[in-house]
Amino acid sequence: MDNILVIGAAGQIGSELTIELRKIYGSEHVFATDIKQASKDIVDGGPFQILDVLDDKRLIHFVIRHKITQIYHLAAVLSGNAERIPIQAWNINMESLMNILDLAKEVEDIKKVFWPSSIAVFGPTTPRVNTPQLTVMEPRTVYGISKQAGERWIEYYNRRYKVDTRSIRYPGLISFKTEAGGGTTDYAVEIFYDAVKYGIYECFLTENTRLPMLFMADAIKSTINLMEADSSKLSIKTSYNLGGISFSPEELVNEIRKHIPLLKITYKPDFRQAIADSWPQSIDDSVARHDWGCNFTYNLAKLTEVMINEVRKKYEI
Repeated sequence: MDNILVIGAAGQIGSELTIELRKIYGSEHVFATDIKQASKDIVDGGPFQILDVLDDKRLIHFVIRHKITQIYHLAAVLSGNAERIPIQAWNINMESLMNILDLAKEVEDIKKVFWPSSIAVFGPTTPRVNTPQLTVMEPRTVYGISKQAGERWIEYYNRRYKVDTRSIRYPGLISFKTEAGGGTTDYAVEIFYDAVKYGIYECFLTENTRLPMLFMADAIKSTINLMEADSSKLSIKTSYNLGGISFSPEELVNEIRKHIPLLKITYKPDFRQAIADSWPQSIDDSVARHDWGCNFTYNLAKLTEVMINEVRKKYEI
């Protein structure tokens, strides 16, 4: 039986991925860690421990003691926050990845490593519509630069040391279980909370800023499907494009107003507008569909309905 380590289990992806992995592999076989306390369902649902991935000695001790065979390394400083602390963000994002890759190279029990990349690897010189799998990558953010460098490193360890590394370039992720965490696409999470609680939202992007997004359930399904895929079918050693659905704030507002007709919206672009303007509007994920059967369940209407219903439950509205 595999023993799985989730690093960053208190975060947006990790909190939901941990629960899903425990359903598949059994609670006792999925070890959740983070540098902060996780939610009650993570802590009570299986083994949880405070662990700093930058502490390589404690990390290797943990992996060996618990006979870990798969690692999901999700800890990172996201795009918006990284621009405020660029050097610190670079150090956290890169040193943590290198610790994991060196660990996987040295510990024979580790069969697979998952590390998330992002559409942030692209830049203003990248084709913005149906961005292809292989294309120009000239990111202009610290987060994007760290993700581009990370893609090169996981490919290097894959080819040089035969470490089975797997990765997805996530678009913006939308979830009702954890609130926004400092990303450029986080307006698409914040707006649901403010719409339900206050009936008003001030968006930090312009109304026509179109970006690719993905409902968290589809992101979790895709992540696990990639990790369970036969390695011989995986042609990409860096990171797979994942497209999801593309929409603008205005299109999202119009959909939300079908449920909350009196929603008021104002637009006040901040520094994240320049980041969004350098990112793709839509993604070509045909390689992922071919290699490991990537597919999605949620469109804009369906994710909007679920988000509003779940946020209302959360606040008993």
